[in-house]
Amino acid sequence: MHEHFTHAIYYFEVHLIYSSCVWVAAWALTSIPGGSATAKHWIWLATALNFILPLGAVFDDLLAPYISWATPLGVIGGLGVAISDNAPIAAALGAVWLIGATAMLARLCARIAAEHRRDQAAAASDRFPKRSFHAGGVSVRFGAAGRGPAVSGILHSHISLPVGIDRLLSKRELNSVLMHELTHARRHDNLLRLLYEVTLCALWFHPLVWITGSRLALYRELSCDESVIQRGHGKELVSALAKLAHTDEALLLRATATSFLSRRLARLTAPRPPRMSLIASTLLTVGFAAVFAAGVLATVAHTACCFVART
Repeated sequence: MHEHFTHAIYYFEVHLIYSSCVWVAAWALTSIPGGSATAKHWIWLATALNFILPLGAVFDDLLAPYISWATPLGVIGGLGVAISDNAPIAAALGAVWLIGATAMLARLCARIAAEHRRDQAAAASDRFPKRSFHAGGVSVRFGAAGRGPAVSGILHSHISLPVGIDRLLSKRELNSVLMHELTHARRHDNLLRLLYEVTLCALWFHPLVWITGSRLALYRELSCDESVIQRGHGKELVSALAKLAHTDEALLLRATATSFLSRRLARLTAPRPPRMSLIASTLLTVGFAAVFAAGVLATVAHTACCFVART
């Protein structure tokens, strides 16, 4: 039992080390100008999930016998043994982690409950006539004014639009907003965001996991804007964002439309050669895939199940 506990701690330490190395590579690659925001979004999503999904453990039994050059990380292994040998320290660390994870989980549940109550209140309101239609196979509903366009629901997503938006925006501007939100809905961004937040609950102590959230949020919006640009409605989306963010509007149509507004406007108005963007995106994806695979192999090469315990 003691040996299994030591191995578990050791594996967790090695996994976090190489997941952090992959994070550094993701930051460096996505900071390079060029490449699509969609490719960068998937890079950050893979980076986030890599923290909570230890793929190295899946391949350990398959690959370990063929890695004859593998050696354990002595310092990390010694730390794992020291923790497992000292019951008070192990118990204290476990208690601190459990308190933090519980607090983060409670925070997440409170946010989900608040959003659910808000959606129910909007659906139950009889102040506005109920209007809905389908766009691209996704339900679009009109709700109370004062909220920006947004995607609601986790498994069965629908788009919520504030009443009056069709009077505020032109037809092409409204279509550009719908294109943006449709990308969120079809990609199930609410579900992906939930997976990230569950990861954050478990790894709340890791600063890189927190930073990953802001990168994910940024490229989530930029990638949806990118889909609008590809359909030739970039200028209309810029105009729509300006109107939705206008504080003098009686409808107060703001919220998610203004997320990362300066970065979004810069991206929407910047000219990009399509071929160069495709080449840059391909290079980014291949480069990250290589680093990601190296991180998994490095984890396999140094995890406890590859070796006989040496204490």
